[in-house]
Amino acid sequence: MFHLFNLTLKLNGFPMKEAIAEFEKIQSISDSDYESHSILKRKEIVEYHLKNNKSYQEFVGKSDFNTEVSGWNELPIMTKKEFQKPLSERLSNGFTTKNVYLNKTSGSSGDPFIFAKDKFCHALTWANIINQFGWFGIDFNSSLQARFYGIPLDFIGNTKERIKDFLKNSYRFTIFDLSDKILEKVLLKFQNKKFDYINGYTSSIVLFAKFLQKKNIVLTSVCPSLKCCVVTSEMLFEEDKLLMEKQFGVPVVNEYGASELDLIAFQNPQGEWQVNSETLFVEILDDNNNVLPNGKEGRIVITSLYNKAHPFIRYDIGDIGILDEKSTFKKPILKKLIGRTNDVAILPSGKKSPGLTFYYVTKSIIEDDGNVKEFVVKQTKIDTFDIEYVSQNKLTENQILNIEKAIATYLESGLTFTFTRKEKLERSKSGKLKQFISLIK
Repeated sequence: MFHLFNLTLKLNGFPMKEAIAEFEKIQSISDSDYESHSILKRKEIVEYHLKNNKSYQEFVGKSDFNTEVSGWNELPIMTKKEFQKPLSERLSNGFTTKNVYLNKTSGSSGDPFIFAKDKFCHALTWANIINQFGWFGIDFNSSLQARFYGIPLDFIGNTKERIKDFLKNSYRFTIFDLSDKILEKVLLKFQNKKFDYINGYTSSIVLFAKFLQKKNIVLTSVCPSLKCCVVTSEMLFEEDKLLMEKQFGVPVVNEYGASELDLIAFQNPQGEWQVNSETLFVEILDDNNNVLPNGKEGRIVITSLYNKAHPFIRYDIGDIGILDEKSTFKKPILKKLIGRTNDVAILPSGKKSPGLTFYYVTKSIIEDDGNVKEFVVKQTKIDTFDIEYVSQNKLTENQILNIEKAIATYLESGLTFTFTRKEKLERSKSGKLKQFISLIK
């Protein structure tokens, strides 16, 4: 078989053979030796950037590093604000924009930036992705992907993405219009193509599952080649996962990643959200930057262990989560991803609550009868929330009353809600749907 995907990576200068060998070497390290290995890799990457990266030297404020664990905990926390300066000022010695992998973050946190990875580091990222998808029988050289992602609408941007899709053996569905008329065409494509897996934004794929539910169709009955569905970039709620698994007839796999880092966590065949310990070191910190024990909720802070071109050391990615108590150094498990730190609702009482709490409580009531397709919650004032929704019929007064009662029970009373029915919801340029938005400065 002609391995077009592997060839594409090789032609782009990514040393895949060496990266896969290194990845397999890391995986072969025993559980008992893995903590020592993790400490060593952290020591090496910090010392490298203190020696070769002027920007990181200035950020840390010194050029030496205490190799003890206590010294690690004293390293300052990097945030996206540290990267709001030209990339040329952030690259390590020997690296230029010509000899690295370049990309830009989506900006969903409000602080987009251009980043770089050295070619070997990015090859390791692909070695990791290939390994994780392989858990579910997916081979990027031969498996056909049904891709639910945004795409640039201008000719040049659109053409570039279509070429990438061809090289990745994928067929992309435009997600900016997911009306029943369009979803009929999507279904027809599944009948005519032997897709191996679905991959894309959670909210878009959930809409397709609801469409299939309405038609009483299980997707594998028309596309028996389907093996799994991988959702990413947006929150996956348990009831949505159950709906998708029922309507698709395959496992739904939850992916959590960041373009500037790697795959952070990927659901394994046992249903655990397994954290990537091969190329990353993940910590959970409190508001005072103290490391929290497993089982406690805090800020997710990540170190890229192999990126020599650009430091991501103790980098606060802007998310809140919990590591499972049963986590080990070799096999950390993400127990829960709660949301982004900038998705917090501040209430009149002074209480702070993850914005997704509003979304989750509302969701449990609003979608009971299958009328509402999707919705978002916007905080417009400290005590005022606008719920925009797409539905076949307008919400009843009883439904609205139940939502207000539930939020008063779970959060606090005295809040004002407006409900706005829409033909379709506004998505970002990339096609993502942000479930909760705070407009409070």
